[in-house]
Order: sequence, then structure tokens, then C-alpha cells
Amino acid sequence: MLKVAVPNKGMLSQPAWRLLSESGYRLRSNDRQLVVDDIDNDIQLFYLRPNDIAVYVGLGTIDLGITGRDLLLNSGTGAVEVTQLGFGASTFRFAAPENSSISALQDVDGKRIGTTFDRLLEDYLTSKGLKAELIHLDGAVESSVQLGVADLIADVVSTGTTLRNAGLRVFGDPILKSEGILIRSPRLDPDDERLAVMSRRLEGVLTARRYVLMDYDIPVERVAMAVGITPGYESPTVSSLHDKQWAAVRAMVPRDQVNNLMDRLYEIGARAILVTALQASRM
Repeated sequence: MLKVAVPNKGMLSQPAWRLLSESGYRLRSNDRQLVVDDIDNDIQLFYLRPNDIAVYVGLGTIDLGITGRDLLLNSGTGAVEVTQLGFGASTFRFAAPENSSISALQDVDGKRIGTTFDRLLEDYLTSKGLKAELIHLDGAVESSVQLGVADLIADVVSTGTTLRNAGLRVFGDPILKSEGILIRSPRLDPDDERLAVMSRRLEGVLTARRYVLMDYDIPVERVAMAVGITPGYESPTVSSLHDKQWAAVRAMVPRDQVNNLMDRLYEIGARAILVTALQASRM
């Protein structure tokens, strides 16, 4: 049985649970249940602190895990990124007080920087030929400047609202762009068939989230125009109807383009346009 770690809390937790194992999500009876055996999918789920997942995968007996790229790189372990999962996007950036003269990367040299990601930040500064005093903090990093602990901070930024409320402004290029990722243990053979199966399952669910099925009827003489609008994932299905002047078309279309596509199809004569959500797929 494959051992897989998922975040117990935080912004990565719920999408990770549902992405990895719907049945495992249902089998969990309460938030304190830290281990779930998902027999149907042949995996054992371990619900762990997001900051610890890369450590367990890199150094322990966990085979796979879902965590953030920032947390993986900060762990310093040998865990390996397998694939991007398309949720939990954020950036890791410097921020300084609004009235500070610190406004460019070179300005951080020799300064005190408050951060939770000290290993990741140290590696970044070294790669840029810079040195700074890193102040490790486990939470409320944005308060460190006001409280006199640091001159600036390096922290994960989603919208930037929290930083602005603390009187801080982001500057410079992102240190890192992060998102939810699947990682594997360095002891797990990259050619292991179980990893291939898990990767296909994840990709199938991710694809299902990006696409929907669109069905519609279209006059036969306008099928080519309609197919040009909805070319499908590879090619749409076109079927004859009882009324030979009409054809039925089924195609996968991007979820975020649904309304625009329906409007365009309607304008060229399509009718009975229906959209169906996908639960999973194999592409």
C-alpha cells in the first residue's frame, strides 16, 4: 500500500484531500484522525502539518506527499518534485516598510530579515552573492519589523493584503513562485508503476477540473463552423440526428471559456447547448 501524506490544515489541505482520494476524504471521520486506509485506491493517507510533509517524504517512510514548492525547498531534504497540481499559487517575496529606503535586492545586503523560510532564503541570497542576518519566526512575520526584530521580511504572498495592512510594501522580483505539488521520496523508484498510476489519476482529476463536456445541436451546413469554435481535446464527436438537417456535437471545452463559447455557438445557430461537469478522466 502506497503511503501518501497530505496537509492536515492550511490552504492546501482541502483541495489536496479531494484531488488525491475522494474516498479517503469521505473515510476520514473527524479532523483528529491522522491516518486513513483507502483500500479501494490502495493508498494509506497520513494527515500531517504542511511544514513537515517534505521532511517525512525526504527522510522517512512516506512514499508521496502533497505540499507547497516553497515548503519542499525550505525542508532541505532529498524529496523530489513530481508534478504541479494547479492550486495554492503564491509567491515568496521581500517586503519592507513603506517609508524605508530598502527598495531593491542589493539593499537587503547586511540587513536583518524576518522569515519562516530561512533555509530557502539563505540559498537564494547565496546564489545572489548577498549576506544578511536571518531571523527565524514561525508566525506573524509581518509584525517583526514593527516590533524591532527585523529591518524587512521575506514571506509568502497571495494577495498582499496582510502586508499592506502591516504597513509593508513588496519590492523586487519574486524569490520563488510556489504552488501545490506532488513530491516523492528519493527511495521511491521514479519508474515504479505505482507512481505512474498515481500520476495518471492526479492528471485525470486535474484535467476534469479544467474542462467540461459541451453538447449541442447544430444545422449540418454549419458543423464545420461549430467545430472551429469547439475543436475538443483532440477532436469532437459529431453524430447524425433523426432530422438529417441537424447534427449533434460533443466536445471537451475549457471550463473558464464556457459562457463565451455558448454565446458564439448560439450566434451561428446551435441550440440545446448543454454543459456537463467532469469528475475524472484518463487522457
